[in-house]
Amino acid sequence: MPPILQKPIDGVFKVLEIVMVACIALMLVMVFGNVMLRIFFNTGVDLSEELPRFAFVWMTFIGAIVGMRKHAHLGVDVITQLLPLAGKKLCWGISQAIMAVCCGYIVYGTWLQHDILQGNASPVAQISMIWVFGVSYLSGTMIGVMCLHNLYRLLTGQVQESELSDVQEEGMSEVDEIAAEVTHK
Repeated sequence: MPPILQKPIDGVFKVLEIVMVACIALMLVMVFGNVMLRIFFNTGVDLSEELPRFAFVWMTFIGAIVGMRKHAHLGVDVITQLLPLAGKKLCWGISQAIMAVCCGYIVYGTWLQHDILQGNASPVAQISMIWVFGVSYLSGTMIGVMCLHNLYRLLTGQVQESELSDVQEEGMSEVDEIAAEVTHK
């Protein structure tokens, strides 16, 4: 990635992370406020059931974009760890290509549904449902571009061997420590 592009790209992802935090805050405030209203005043705000659901959809799709960039998605690498470097690269390239195709289908499917979603309004807020589910345009495009960029990097030899296994072994050190304690007793 050219250094001149890295700063704007980092800025875009920072904005996406801020939007995710805003979605969580909206869900927390709306749901907690509605629960308190129902408990103490036997009433509620109708919007507080609909908007958190929409925020959850946005948070999920935007989280997929951020997760793709940070290599934070779940994966299984039992088989690929046994392969030689060329096999790992082939499997990684195939997985990137499959994800790029799936992202293309997500964008295409959203485009096919665009007019229907635009014509449907949410029951309470009366906003067009394209504002809710149109986030799949963003996520499908951004993840697809990342996959295509990864394929380009693979074909030009810029991918390190450490990148070929996207599985993060978070928390495994604690499991190893517990296993060692159990075997020593």
